[in-house]
Amino acid sequence: MRALLELVRAPAALSVPGDTMAGAAAAGRRPAPGLALASVLMYWSGMALNDWADREADAVERPERPIPSGRVRPGAALGLAAALTCAGLATAAVAGGRRALTVAGLLAGAVWAYDLGLKRTAAGPASMAACRVLDVLLGAGEQAGAAVPAALAIGAHTYGISVLGRAEVAGAAPGTAERALVASTVAAGLAAASCVRNGAAARAGAGVLIAGYLASTLPVQAGLRAHPDPENVRQAVRLSILGLIPLQAAAVAGGGRFTTASALLCSLPLGRWLSSRLATS
Repeated sequence: MRALLELVRAPAALSVPGDTMAGAAAAGRRPAPGLALASVLMYWSGMALNDWADREADAVERPERPIPSGRVRPGAALGLAAALTCAGLATAAVAGGRRALTVAGLLAGAVWAYDLGLKRTAAGPASMAACRVLDVLLGAGEQAGAAVPAALAIGAHTYGISVLGRAEVAGAAPGTAERALVASTVAAGLAAASCVRNGAAARAGAGVLIAGYLASTLPVQAGLRAHPDPENVRQAVRLSILGLIPLQAAAVAGGGRFTTASALLCSLPLGRWLSSRLATS
């Protein structure tokens, strides 16, 4: 069981429900737990598929991962990825109807395209960001247009994570930290823009959370300039994944959903604890 939890990066799934919550808040809808579950299933499917697709490279670069270490068979990982994708699509259809199924189908296509072809190309970071953008829009329903700024904010942060993820084995090259810092700064600006037309209390709450997001994200990314070795890059990736939570909470608070934003923030300590015990990158 532990090997399967490592395969799907189980702790990192705590960074996922906030996507659909942010989309719902921006669209003025109540969050749908079923859509949050669908996005988690999609995320887990992507992680399993990622390790199946990378199994030969991981045998050299990351032999401790479940497939190259022999703890999970390649066929089992591929089957799990397919099963989780189907479960995610079915859950989205039940929770949100035809429109949610359509967006979830696009999300599934983007996940599989990234893992099977785009990951190691120049389009890799942008395609990973697109997955998160679609995940936010999944929660927005019919009012997807209202959720675009929040979706782009979360997509920008994800772009930075993907840039860092490419340096986990060899270490950060010159410019890697700068690209991640720019992505995080853009994400903060987009998150602020997403709630600029809302009430003063919503803007203030979002502002505090955006400041917290920057405080938790920028220093660790900037530290890679002086310490670009692979272990520090992996730590930066882990912290940046969890950094999605305050960013999502800012988007939710910007929509006036303070209770939901608080609940999201409560998952952050749990995510840090779990990621110290199971791999998240």
